[in-house]
This record gives sequence, structure tokens and C-alpha cells, in this order.
Amino acid sequence: MRLLADESCDFTVVVGVRVAGHDVVSIAERMHGVEDEKVIELAASERRLLLTEDKDFGQLVFAATKNNSGIILIRYPASARSTLTDAVVKLLAERADALYSRFVVMEPGRIRVTQLVL
Repeated sequence: MRLLADESCDFTVVVGVRVAGHDVVSIAERMHGVEDEKVIELAASERRLLLTEDKDFGQLVFAATKNNSGIILIRYPASARSTLTDAVVKLLAERADALYSRFVVMEPGRIRVTQLVL
């Protein structure tokens, strides 16, 4: 899968997803400090799922109706961080291309998926 990891995304997730064989571009490595609007535009133009821990992307998608390829919003508290990378890799393995054009919220033990109107 093709993914774009926002700066807010835990870098251990970036590394783990890469090790699992996915194509991950990291904003922290490529365009540090870029605005959220540019991040979502880049993800859409390169047809990458956006991995983020920033709730502002929900606002951009639902209220501002920004064009996008799909977003995975990670909401893991510090107490559950040790399972985060495995959970993301598992989600990508199990749902793969079905995640495109979706807004996914990942919480420990719970995944919510909303179809986006594009």
C-alpha cells in the first residue's frame, strides 16, 4: 500500500509499516513543518492513505471537504502505544485497498470506518 505519514504519526509506526513492505513517505523526513492542507493535497495527488494522529484532518475532510485518498486517524493513549505498530500493520494486511476513500479511526480494540463522499 501507498501511505503518507503526517508529522504527528509515531515514527515507530512508519518504520514498522515499511518493514511490512508498504511504501511510506514521511512528512517528517520529506517536508518538515508543512501545513496540513499541503499534506492532505500531497496524499491525494499521490493516491496515498494518510496516517496521522492529528484530529484536524477530520475537520479538513468533513467540514472543509478537502479532496483526499483516505485517512487513518490513530487515537492510542500512552498506555496502549506498545501495540500500535502491530495494530496498524494488521489493519493494512486485513483491509488493504478497502481503506482507500475511507476515514478510519483506530483506537485500542476498536476500528471505525466511514465511507467518504469524493
